Amino acid sequence: MCADCGCSIAGKEHTHDHSHSHDHQAAHETLHHNPQLNDSKTISVITKILDKNNHEAGHNRAHFDKHNVLSINLMSSPGSGKTTLLENMAEMAAFKFGVIEGDLETNRDAERIKAKGIPAYQIQTGSACHLDAFMVHKGLHDMPLEEIDICFIENVGNLVCPASYDVGAHLNIVLVSVPEGSDKIEKYPVMFRQADLILITKMDLLEHFDYDVEHEKNEARKIKPNVDILEVNIKDKASIQRVIEWIEFKRKMRG
Repeated sequence: MCADCGCSIAGKEHTHDHSHSHDHQAAHETLHHNPQLNDSKTISVITKILDKNNHEAGHNRAHFDKHNVLSINLMSSPGSGKTTLLENMAEMAAFKFGVIEGDLETNRDAERIKAKGIPAYQIQTGSACHLDAFMVHKGLHDMPLEEIDICFIENVGNLVCPASYDVGAHLNIVLVSVPEGSDKIEKYPVMFRQADLILITKMDLLEHFDYDVEHEKNEARKIKPNVDILEVNIKDKASIQRVIEWIEFKRKMRG
C-alpha cells in the first residue's frame, strides 16, 4: 500500500510533500478505522497533507471550469471494466472526451484509449495506490481542454484510498463488477459514499455467479439514499448508452 497516505504512515514522520487530499470526513474515517494512526503527530501530518491537496483539487476544478469541461473521477477495484467502458463510449458518445489514466506501472490503458482516437495521458504512480490532485494537475496540462467536453480521471484500481483523495473532479463514478461478489459495498462504504453514480458491471456474467443485484442496490442506498445506479453489460450497447445519457444529462445541467 501507499507510504504517503493512511495505509502505512503509522509511527513515521511524513518526510516529503506528496500532497494528497482527503476531505475531513474521509480523514476522520481513516483514523477511526486504524487505531495505529491515532496519535497527535500522525493526525497533524495527515491534516497538513489533506489541506494542501484540497487546495490543489480546487485549483484543478477551476481549471476545468474555465474551459467548460466536466471532470469525472472513475474509481473501482482492478479489473472492473473502467478502461473497457471508456473504449466503448469512444465509439458511441456524442460528446468529446479525454482521459487521465492512473496505474502503478505501464502505459497499457492509455495506449488502449489512444487507439480509439481519444487523447490520453498516463500517470505511473509507482507505489502510490491512488491519484492525488497534484498528479492530476500535471495530466490536465496535457489534455486539449479547449477541444473536449469531458475529462475522465481513471483512478488506480483500489476500493480504499482513492475514495479519500479529492483530485478535482466534479463527479465520481464507482464501478463494482459481478465477479467481485455482492458484499463489496458493505465492506467499502467510504468509496460508495463518494459515488454520484454506481455502475454494476459485467452483468453478462450474472448467471455464472451467486450475485444478488438487488441486495447491492439496497446496500448502496443505505449508505447514500440518492445515489444513481445503472447495470452495465458491455455486450449490450443499450446499457452503455444509458451511462452516456446520464453523463450527458449531468453535463447539460452545468449549463
